[in-house]
Amino acid sequence: MSTGPVLNETKLDRKQSKVKPKSRYSKSETIAGYLFLTPNIIGFLCFVAIPVFISLILSFFSWDLVAPPQFVGLENFQTLLFHDPVFWRVVKNTLVYVGLYIPLNIIVSLGLALWLCSIKKNALLKTIFFLPVLAPTVAVALVWKFLYEPQGLVNFVLSILHIPAVGWLGDPDFALLGVVLMSVWKFYGLNMVIFIAGIKAIPTTLYEAAKIDGANSFHRFFKITLPMISPAMFFAIVMTLISSFQVFDQVMVMTGGGPANATNTIVMYIYETGFQYFRMGRAAAIAWLLFIVIFIVTLIQLKLQKKWVNYE
Repeated sequence: MSTGPVLNETKLDRKQSKVKPKSRYSKSETIAGYLFLTPNIIGFLCFVAIPVFISLILSFFSWDLVAPPQFVGLENFQTLLFHDPVFWRVVKNTLVYVGLYIPLNIIVSLGLALWLCSIKKNALLKTIFFLPVLAPTVAVALVWKFLYEPQGLVNFVLSILHIPAVGWLGDPDFALLGVVLMSVWKFYGLNMVIFIAGIKAIPTTLYEAAKIDGANSFHRFFKITLPMISPAMFFAIVMTLISSFQVFDQVMVMTGGGPANATNTIVMYIYETGFQYFRMGRAAAIAWLLFIVIFIVTLIQLKLQKKWVNYE
């Protein structure tokens, strides 16, 4: 039995498979595309990639902006980790801020999203609730600073409720909580919009089937809503986590890190170390330690998402 035609067809198929498909874009179109991307690439290199690389190099030097930089190796990192009690205080403050801010932000934003999705003609309410996000953080922080005054609106409301007045920003026990509450009010709108989009994407047939089976609102929330918006929840938590570790503006305006370093955070300490004490190498080292912490926490979140995030 002859196999010649079969072998020829096989060789032809192999030759055709090796031929690379032609791009649907011409060379001029490809060049034009890269030209349009060039400003963004240059901006990224000049303002992100190169400064990040320089900060890494600078973290191994001692530099006060006046004298030439001196190479000190890992001394900046060793000083921070083993000989700087203020550094560990700001790390603790930052972790407390993150631990308070993320749950409060998620609860408020998710609660408002559920409420807004349950009512009709909510476009105006969505706009009103999102307005704090559009306001400058510095302006919002200044307003809240006045609200926290001993005779301010917050203590006035507490007096109506027969709760003793609190020296919010002047009391080390309450100052960080005051910053957290202001931050929640300022930024809850971002996650609220994300949750509204996630809730709107849930098929109504699931709720209808659950009602037929006799499921109440409590069961529908935990058995349908939460699992179905878990991708949106994961995204919101990760982005809120990253931003909360970098808190700076509201602390700078409201407390300046005080009283007695009670609200001093890692980014605030980077500013103080670099631009008040002119220890640029040590400030760069703090920034890279912060990057390592954020990277590890985010990596853990990415690993854990497989256990609770539902993409089906």
